[in-house]
Amino acid sequence: MRHFQRLAALLLLLVVVFFPLSAQAASSSSIGRASVKGELSGMDFSGQSLIGEEFSNAKLEMANFSNADLRGVVFNGSVMQGANLHGADFTNGIAYLVDFRDADLSDTVLVEALMLRSRFDGADITGADFTDAVLDSFQVKKLCARATGVNSKTGVDTRDSLGCR
Repeated sequence: MRHFQRLAALLLLLVVVFFPLSAQAASSSSIGRASVKGELSGMDFSGQSLIGEEFSNAKLEMANFSNADLRGVVFNGSVMQGANLHGADFTNGIAYLVDFRDADLSDTVLVEALMLRSRFDGADITGADFTDAVLDSFQVKKLCARATGVNSKTGVDTRDSLGCR
């Protein structure tokens, strides 16, 4: 019986490695949606609903996303230095390798956001809610050093949401 289980596991591994299945989106709203790339510095997206949009390797310096609905948005490899995300809802968003230096993240909801390998030097995080967000541990330490405030929408303390001690 033990040999059968090992053989089945090996067979399954070989099938997965050599015949991977492509992932398909379950939502019809994402069909045909292209990622936004290129120079978008200074653009005004304030108050807009951008649910599920993808900004890949985009230059978004000084862009205005204040009070925007950014739930599920992807900002992979983008430069958002000095961008304004004040009051935005970035719940379940992805920001991998994103430069948030000097960005305004005050009162932003970042619940369950994946933000690995992103930089936050000089970013205003007053009242930001990072509950269950995934960040690099050294970034969390740096953010905890200056975390203050309570998010106006969720009522969560920024320090608590980051797990600061």
